Amino acid sequence: MNYSRRSVLKFGAGAAALCAVGANPLSAGTDQKKIPIALQLYSLRNQCAKDLPGMLAAVGKMGYQGVEFAGYHGRTAAELRKMLDDNALKCCGTHTALKTLQGDALKATVEFNKVLGNPYLIVPSLPHANMASLDALRDTAKLLTDLAAKVLDEGLHVGYHSHAPDFKAIDGQIPWEVIFGNVGPGVVMQLDVGNCLSGGGDPAAELKKFPGRAATIHIKEHGGKPGAVLGEGTVNWNEIFSICETTGGTQWYIVEHEADVKTPLESVKRCLDFLRKIGK
Repeated sequence: MNYSRRSVLKFGAGAAALCAVGANPLSAGTDQKKIPIALQLYSLRNQCAKDLPGMLAAVGKMGYQGVEFAGYHGRTAAELRKMLDDNALKCCGTHTALKTLQGDALKATVEFNKVLGNPYLIVPSLPHANMASLDALRDTAKLLTDLAAKVLDEGLHVGYHSHAPDFKAIDGQIPWEVIFGNVGPGVVMQLDVGNCLSGGGDPAAELKKFPGRAATIHIKEHGGKPGAVLGEGTVNWNEIFSICETTGGTQWYIVEHEADVKTPLESVKRCLDFLRKIGK
């Protein structure tokens, strides 16, 4: 892709260094020795809708260090920030629709997330039109690059989260690879391990193909019995973590357990227990 001179200058040499091992500018100051663990709150979506303060308290008590939002349940940014602070939690991301990053909506989105203390604005999925062809995917890559440039001075970063269709070939090419082969260096590649496998992809291969890009990654199990938590499926977690902790540029592990189970709090605790057991 040919970037405009303005976009290149906007990112600068520091952002270009994203692809270099150990030089990821997307989350400056995060402890590189041990990657912190957060929970994607979609894992507790029904419970959060009824009692968000109680769920954040429970998540903090379990030992999670942060959360990623998928909706705010009618709360203001200031209310959410107080709940996070009260439970020693950081906001490590939010899933926000593409339209919230465009036009007049962008200013409000930036202001909201600066109050939250959240650096990562992650587009959770794309409209069909953005994935309808290879040209559309390349246009989407340019759009994400331009949006990332607009918020960089605010200390924020735009990213894209994977779903199974991202790994289904279009005209012989993998949509995920078309997008991240064409975006600028400031766009976060939020790979969802379980979703990648569900689409027939290879998460380890994708992490290796785009080094330094996975500032945040969704740690989701795949396979195993219905409702399997981390460590009960078929994912080679040792391989995934090894890449994240060497060439991945990963700043946050984000657990997501979205299976429809009767006891989601117990499930996300078991996910964290597994990660602690293996030294994460």
